[in-house]
Formats: sequence, C-alpha cells, structure tokens
Amino acid sequence: MMKVFASICLLVVLVAVNQAQAESLVCNVRTNAIFKAWPDMKTPCVNSMRKQIQKEIHASVQYLAMAAHFSTDTVNRPGFAEHFFKAAKEEREHGSKLVEYLSMRGELTDTVKNLIQVPTVKTANWSGIAALEDAFKLETEVTKSIRDLIKTCEGTGKDDNDYHLVDYLTGVYLEEQLHGQRELAGQITTLEKMMSTHGELGEFLFDKNM
Repeated sequence: MMKVFASICLLVVLVAVNQAQAESLVCNVRTNAIFKAWPDMKTPCVNSMRKQIQKEIHASVQYLAMAAHFSTDTVNRPGFAEHFFKAAKEEREHGSKLVEYLSMRGELTDTVKNLIQVPTVKTANWSGIAALEDAFKLETEVTKSIRDLIKTCEGTGKDDNDYHLVDYLTGVYLEEQLHGQRELAGQITTLEKMMSTHGELGEFLFDKNM
C-alpha cells in the first residue's frame, strides 16, 4: 500500500514539474507594435504602387485574351499566340515582383485588401497588325504609368524621395518597357511592309518567323 501511495505521489510531482516546464516554454506572442516603424514608404507612393500592380495585371490578362484569340482553330496563328502568351507571363511576373517589393518594405501587413482585382479586358477579332498596334498602345500606357509612379515616389523634397524604389523602377522596369516598345514598333513596321507586298500571305509568313 505504501508503494502505491509513493508511486502516486511521484506521479503527481512529475506532472507538476512537466506543467511548470511547459509554462516556461510558452511563446509569449507580442503584438505587431514592434513593426509599426518598419513601413517607411510615403502614402502617395504606396497608392501609386498599388495602381501600377493593377496595371500590370490588366496588361497580363489583356495579352492572355490576345493569345487565346490567335490560338483558336479559325485563326490559327501559333507565332502570334506564343508571342502574346509570353507577354502575358512577363506582365504577370512584373506585377508579382511589385507585390514582393511592397512585402519587403513592410507595406503588406495591413494593406492586402483590394490589392489584386480582376480587370475587364478588350476582346476583338484581331488581325496580326491590329493586335500588335493594340499591344504597342498598351505598353505605352504602362510605360507612362511607371514614369508617373517614379515621379510620385521622388516626392517634392529629399525627405520624400524613395531613392531605392526609384532606382529599382528606373533601372529595371522602365528600361525593359522601352525595349519592349522598340521591339513592337519594329514588328509593326516589318508586318506592314510584308502585307503591302504579299497581302494576307504576308501575315502568314510573319507568323511563321515570330
């Protein structure tokens, strides 16, 4: 009987010790007040970044619509389709990188709501030249939007200038946009010349070499 009593006492002691150890291991989660000083982007700059993300998503979906059009059996322009599928992927990646940038700067802690919205896109029975011209207009709009974003994030004084973001947008995004516009301008010129010489066969030949 004494052995049973001793065993019970030992068990009670072990339970108490384990409970004390468990309490000492409890992670006391602090509020996110420590992060309040982390976000340092100015509100106009953040808002412009959010608009730019939406611009990139809109361009991506628009290019996807173009790619789908040229993929249909009745159109069957695989070169154009591949070109616009690639463009859609690039624009989607641009939007993703801007989201990642906001995350790096601590601007996604409480501002995720309405960050990504499904856009309404244009659908049409595009010819090759019409699609390239629409793409050029779209790229021009995106480029202007990036320039406006840069101006906003430069601010009106040195304390408002977000140097890191401005450098990132200018050196990466803006340069890529300008190269893209130049490529589209060249494609439009080439296709126009081919169609003036060969008619609809010109678009067929152009598609084979895209």
